[in-house]
Order: sequence, then C-alpha cells, then structure tokens
Amino acid sequence: MALFVLGACSGDSKGSKEQAEGKTVIEYWHVNAETQGGQTVDALVKEFNETSDTVEVIAKYNPDMYKGLMQNLQAEAASGKAPAVIQVGWSFLDYFSNNFEFVSPQTIIDQHFEEDATFLSDHFLPNVMDLAKNAEGVQVGIPYSLSSPVLYINRDLLREAGVSEEGPKTWQEVREFSNTIQQKTGKHGFYMQEPADNWATQALLESNGARMLTDGKATFASAEGIEAYSLLRDMVVKDQTALHVPWDQGVQSFIDGNVAMVYTTIARRMQIQDNARFDVATVPSPTWEGKEVRLPAGGAMLAITAKEEEQQRAAWEFMKFLYSVESVAAWTEGTGYVPPREGVAEAENGLKTFLEENEMMKAAIDQMDGVVPWTSFPGDAGLQAEQLLLDVRDQILGGSVDVETGLKETEERINELLK
Repeated sequence: MALFVLGACSGDSKGSKEQAEGKTVIEYWHVNAETQGGQTVDALVKEFNETSDTVEVIAKYNPDMYKGLMQNLQAEAASGKAPAVIQVGWSFLDYFSNNFEFVSPQTIIDQHFEEDATFLSDHFLPNVMDLAKNAEGVQVGIPYSLSSPVLYINRDLLREAGVSEEGPKTWQEVREFSNTIQQKTGKHGFYMQEPADNWATQALLESNGARMLTDGKATFASAEGIEAYSLLRDMVVKDQTALHVPWDQGVQSFIDGNVAMVYTTIARRMQIQDNARFDVATVPSPTWEGKEVRLPAGGAMLAITAKEEEQQRAAWEFMKFLYSVESVAAWTEGTGYVPPREGVAEAENGLKTFLEENEMMKAAIDQMDGVVPWTSFPGDAGLQAEQLLLDVRDQILGGSVDVETGLKETEERINELLK
C-alpha cells in the first residue's frame, strides 16, 4: 500500500498520487539545504523517479540540521507515521537507535534481495561500515556522507595582509593571522561555522587533547577544552577579529570577501568554489602545537524507518541507487562529501576526472587519517545534550559567560541527564 503524503515542505522534490500511479510512494528525509547539497538531492531523486517503474520518492528537507530532523521524526512517530529513509547525523546515532524503530539494511536485503546479499561487504570497508554501528554493535544504517572540517582561505586577502598565502598551520596562527588581517585590511580574519550542532567545536577541543565524552560521561570542560574554547572566544569577544553569526551568514561573508578564513565542512566546497570571486583555496584543519588533530566524521548515514514490508523493499531499491558509483560521484561533486564506498574515486564513471580538476577536495581527503567518531551522547539525552552545548556556545561567544564557568556548568548538566 502506498504512503500518501500530506503537503511537502518548500524546496521538497515534488510528487503526487497521479505521478506515482502504480508505484510505491516513500518519503526520504534529509537536511540538505539548497546551498549544501539540496540541488543534488533533488536531481538524484528526479533521476531515480524517472527510471524506476516501482518506486516514487518524495524528498523532504528538514531545517536545523540533524537535530531538527530528529525532532521532526519524534513528532511523526508520535502520530504513528514514519518516513521510509532518513539521514541520521553521526552525533545522533545512539539517540536514534535507542528511541526510534528501524530495520538494518542487511535484514531487508536478506529477506527480499538475494542478488544483493554481498552488496555491503563488496563495496564498503569494515571500518567505514563500523561508523554506522551503535554502542551495542548493531548495524543501524549505511554511511552516506563523510566529511571533515577544512579551512577555506581568501589568498588575495592573506597576501594583502602580508601573511602566508598558504594559510595558518596551527590554531595559534589562526589568531595571529586574524589580528594582522584586520589591522592591514579592515576585514574580519576568521569565522567558525555555527549550525545547530557542535561538530566544529568538537574538532577544536579534541585536537587540543580534550574529550567530549569519556566512559559515558561528559568531560569536555577539562583544562584543554577550556584553553581551546578560550582562543575562539578571545578572537570573537576580545580581539573582535572573528565573527559570531549564523552559519549561512558567516559563509556568505567569506564569499563576499569580508572574512579571510572560514572553518567549515568540505561539503560547502561547491557553494564557495562557484561563488567566490577571489583566489580561494582549502587547507587542512589547523592543529594545536605539538598535538595530533582529531576531526569528527561529519555527515550522516542512511537508515530505514519504513514500517510496512512494501515500503521497506522500496527503501532499499532507492538506497541501492544512491550508493551506485554514478550516484555517489554526483553526490560528491554536488556537496564535497568524501565517497563512503570503494571504487568511486578512481572510476572513469566516478570521480577520476573530477578529483583531478578540483584541488579544493584534496585537503579533506589528505586529513582522513585524523577522522574520529562524532560524539553521540548515550541514552535518551542526545537532543538535550546537543541543545545545552548550543546554548553555551551562544553564551560564550556572545560574551555573557566566561568559558570555564559555561563549560563546567554545561558539563554538569549533561552528566545529570546521562545518569
């Protein structure tokens, strides 16, 4: 029985009962705004719908990133409904598997698609598949989006300020560069992404030796965590060389030439590369002097939340299409995410030519050995913990609380939730 959809959000792929005559209609929930892969989502869904005789997909965009999608899924589950396929951000892996119904893709393959029995083992490295296992070792979904934060630089502004056009290597140099850039050019030196998650913050803190979570307890308010957060706060509040604004606004300020460096996901590559009117480049994430970089794996896995057997079968047909060499290549070209499956980067019908022509991808690929899991708070506390970290970010960068007080109080509150 087909799922009838009541009203699509603005920007959703359009679908209707008439268009899907004789097809199983399913919803695909994603977090990709138009500037971050949304156009590619629409193109892939359109291609699938035009080539499939059995399935019609309606893509639904969820604002506020993965936290927003989880909140919307919560409301949908309360009404007894569910989409068929969803993106689950790595920081919500355990929260999702603890609070929502899902079916492991291999289970559906084994039940209905004998020809695909070894699809996952044939095309994914074990350590990549492990990213989509929860704390109990259950394969919840399949890795789809893999990214890491990189530093985008405006080489024209760096040259104008008289600093190295290769960009800073350490976080200490980021602050020094920013001060010089503002003094010499009058422009802001730096912006760190501020979406509805703490992905970039984890990279900043953990690269300095802090840990967001240790043995099931929040531990980010360590001396190393406080030192790292203090550098960012000083740049924003004390030096006033860094911006504290919403994500889209910060990235746009960089594109407009008003900020010299932006620390954000490689998934913004296409937007920045296509719109910047200056000598733009990416360099690997800055390190802390004498310490190894730790970069949380950004992006998401795809999970199947369809309840009915027909919907589950349709979900796998769509997912198999998304994981083809051609589709993964299109996804990477449209977003900048690193391919999760093997055989795409070197394939003629994959990314071989693209990677030769797009040097901005190199920084993300070169630093993949520093990628670590994005912290997922256990139990039912995932959404609340994430919100508390967002709240303290605004308080610290807004200048209303000092770093040590803010982090320690937030750590205590999160640990109360985790008890």
